[in-house]
Amino acid sequence: MIRSIALPIVVVLLSLAADCMAGDASQRRLTADEISKLEETGAGPGTSGMTGIRATVLSGDPAKPGLYTIRLFVPGNMRIEAHVHRDERSAVVVSGHWSIGYGDRFDASALKVLPPGSFYTEPGEMPHFASTGAEPVVVYISGVGPTDTRFQHQSTGNQE
Repeated sequence: MIRSIALPIVVVLLSLAADCMAGDASQRRLTADEISKLEETGAGPGTSGMTGIRATVLSGDPAKPGLYTIRLFVPGNMRIEAHVHRDERSAVVVSGHWSIGYGDRFDASALKVLPPGSFYTEPGEMPHFASTGAEPVVVYISGVGPTDTRFQHQSTGNQE
């Protein structure tokens, strides 16, 4: 239990430490309760743009140069088609079971189910796809902006 809680906290702390080292004098310490009260937006920069996805910026700004961390809420029963981001990203699953795979097209047989406390990467320009089961998922994602999202196939219509 402690290990699954500690890993997301470490990711956020590393992001905040990098902000300070980059000359950003802002300091931020957030409890889980404080994070839950931050303003959520719809799917913003660095998300798939799918209806129902909500993002909260924890640190930095994914639309601008520099390190950022976002909290991503993904509803249950969601399928996210193959897409890429220009930046390299690291992520930690905070709650729910997040299934992620790599490749040019969504392939259910290539998905790996990641329970809370799991870690994964999204290498820059590497196509990946994801899905949720019946329960929603919360993921913390860190990268170096500006980020974007480009779907591999125009038929998805979810490009930012």
